Amino acid sequence: MAWPVTLRHGPVTLRPLETGDHDAWQELRARNNDWLRPWEATMPPGGSARPTSFRALARRLARMARNGQAMPFAIEVGGRFAGQVTVNNIVRGSANFASIGYWIGQEYAGRGIIPLAVALAIDHCFDVEGLHRIEVAIRPENTNSLRVVEKLGIQRCGYAPRYLHINGAWRDHVLFGITVEECPGGLVARLEAGKTQSSQE
Repeated sequence: MAWPVTLRHGPVTLRPLETGDHDAWQELRARNNDWLRPWEATMPPGGSARPTSFRALARRLARMARNGQAMPFAIEVGGRFAGQVTVNNIVRGSANFASIGYWIGQEYAGRGIIPLAVALAIDHCFDVEGLHRIEVAIRPENTNSLRVVEKLGIQRCGYAPRYLHINGAWRDHVLFGITVEECPGGLVARLEAGKTQSSQE
């Protein structure tokens, strides 16, 4: 796997999440606790323990990246830590797919940053990593996240009842998926074309 890697387009930079991001990560999460809590993954009763600190989380993700299982990206906007995009559950072989998750501070929401960050990550997965399919699971109540896949033209492909343990309970998710054949020019180009079209209408 081509890791570590840094991806850039316009004001957005994706780079590997590092233990040195501790202070910026903690500050942003604390400031956005109420904003993020409804969508936050939690451990179900009897589940194995999650990392109890940011540094433990970063080390676990770095280990998964070395093993080709994940790509944990920090999102930077103008050089400031703004959120995270993680390509996870990377499966090779006949499946050759991965899933992607993301979060961002509320102060950066609504500026097209997450759609661009997700587009950068997916283009890398297709063009460099040779993956065939990327999936995104979104709670049906999460209108902000649904808007991301809408902007990118990622189509709904299923509904998964009680799919993930989120904010203390098993939650239903809508599943979205895209294959490399569906975006031959790349998602960043698709996103930019959509902006141009909107400005002309």
